[in-house]
Amino acid sequence: MKLALALVLVGVAGLAVLGQGPASETYWVTNPTSEARLYVAVVRPHAAPPVPLPALVLVPGGSGDSSGFVRSTPDGSSQALRLADRGFVVVAFDADGRGRSRGPENDNGYVHQDGLAEVIRFAASLSGVDPARIGLVSYSYGVTMAAGALARHPDLSVLFYIDWEGPANRDDTGGCDEHRVGHLQGHACDDEAFWQEREAATFALSLRVPYQRLQAREDHVQPDVDHALLMLRNATAVEHGGNGICPWTRLNDLPENTVYTEATLPPLPPAGTQQREIADYALDLLARFAPLSAG
Repeated sequence: MKLALALVLVGVAGLAVLGQGPASETYWVTNPTSEARLYVAVVRPHAAPPVPLPALVLVPGGSGDSSGFVRSTPDGSSQALRLADRGFVVVAFDADGRGRSRGPENDNGYVHQDGLAEVIRFAASLSGVDPARIGLVSYSYGVTMAAGALARHPDLSVLFYIDWEGPANRDDTGGCDEHRVGHLQGHACDDEAFWQEREAATFALSLRVPYQRLQAREDHVQPDVDHALLMLRNATAVEHGGNGICPWTRLNDLPENTVYTEATLPPLPPAGTQQREIADYALDLLARFAPLSAG
């Protein structure tokens, strides 16, 4: 598929140093829906082997951008570089209207989802990337952009999807229930045209790739974990008791393809902890689902 790409050199030889360690490659990728130029940063491991690597495309939470992933931490590293040094090419980007990207903010609706789809296609075209081994990772409200892109663009070369504590629907993000939480409050709860683009639980019904949900006992925003159970139920295939078509689902390290209720949910890890790191889950999913012919 021909990509709508526009590449711009930044700094020397197209590189911009966004943290210690290897310089980050920077690009512009055009969103075919909005025609906005989207800023993309690519981070590779310190010691990249001479074989194609799997890639991770990162989707930030809230209205965040790539800076949260590539910004240096006190130890001179960054989240993207730590992931890269586990054996990945890491791709972070600024959605329309965020960071260095052009265009208006779209609150993770169809325009943002189409932009993410193009970034994923771009990631698959990068030198040194195995296009059969691309993982998508979203954080918090990034679930809406990620799940929407996967549901609406089933042709994407995505091997698996990892969702960290993503909100499920307008109750979680629009303050449309008694808890009144979420950063999209102010949008009318009965505005169906707006919310049909921005409810991850609906997109979960159409997910066609393995889905790994990560969830702590105390969510980082929500007062309970009902949204995690809804996402898992809607993604899990009907033959396993869910509502969806996913070939495989799992909550943390609990039994796969299992739907839970509040009464049957086993203990979850405390807030601020995970049973394993994101990279560990990504490597596990690669081992489970990568084609045998992958390098």
